[in-house]
Amino acid sequence: MDRRQTSAAARRSLDRTLALFRPAPRHPPAKGWIRALRDALGMTAEQLGDRMGISQPSVQRLEQSEASGTIQLGSLRKAAAALDCEVVYALVPRRSLQETYQAAALRVARRELGLIDHTMALEDQAVGDEDDDERLKQFIAEELDPRELWGRRS
Repeated sequence: MDRRQTSAAARRSLDRTLALFRPAPRHPPAKGWIRALRDALGMTAEQLGDRMGISQPSVQRLEQSEASGTIQLGSLRKAAAALDCEVVYALVPRRSLQETYQAAALRVARRELGLIDHTMALEDQAVGDEDDDERLKQFIAEELDPRELWGRRS
């Protein structure tokens, strides 16, 4: 399996895995998940602090740091454990990885082929427009290296 096939297989696999997370809430509760769960369980900050081995003011600082987006992952895991929860951490693409890859590949292929077409036209060897889609597909399949795609300006 070459690099393109390996990359495509990885995108398909991750797209299947991450599709499970797409319906997940996009925004946490206004005061954060720790506070929302603690309130829903009827647990005071002092009680959560006792379960975490920290003071009540430290729980409040932890909740504030989560609400402001500055909490550390390790602290979130400790709070989750004290609330009998799991931290689910994932970067969920806005669209499938295959769609993201294909859009970037098309931008690069159009630019690269445009440069080639311009050079060919200057040499009076212009290429017709009738095969553009096929040329793009072939260029992407044969010329674009997935690792180089993101380094090229598009």
